[in-house]
Amino acid sequence: MSHLLARNHRKAGILATMLGEVSPRSAEMSDSHQGSCLCGAVRFRTRGALRGVVYCHCSQCRKQSGHFYAATNVADADIVVEGAESITWYEASAFARRGFCKACGSVLFWKPRAQDYISVMAGAFDKPTGLKGDCHIFVGDKGDYYSIDDGLPQFEKSTPSIAVAE
Repeated sequence: MSHLLARNHRKAGILATMLGEVSPRSAEMSDSHQGSCLCGAVRFRTRGALRGVVYCHCSQCRKQSGHFYAATNVADADIVVEGAESITWYEASAFARRGFCKACGSVLFWKPRAQDYISVMAGAFDKPTGLKGDCHIFVGDKGDYYSIDDGLPQFEKSTPSIAVAE
């Protein structure tokens, strides 16, 4: 088992973290958060600072979740996932894929292919999260049954700092 963990420790990216790797950098950080899917088949732990919550109103996020996404980001090296065999990945576009629990259907992750981070749904974290809303993206695609009136910045598509599918 230790040889498997050592080999996983040398791997980079989300595959290694989903197999239980904790990078030396993340092991030294004090900020830690954890969460899970509804049934508990998938659990995760993060280390380090989390980005503010971005609310995505694009049609893909709305159709998958039934409303809109609320997600933060964590570096691939700073997340450990237990129960990765219970995650189903849906190739939503050539840009990113979406991970959800194959047992209970909980939406958990959004992973862009060419980036070294993963978005984690804010609602999947156990409390207290300390998370705060940051902005709304793809407001031009938002559902017609609600309004956005929380005072956060709103963007028709995205911001230069948030990579999204075109």
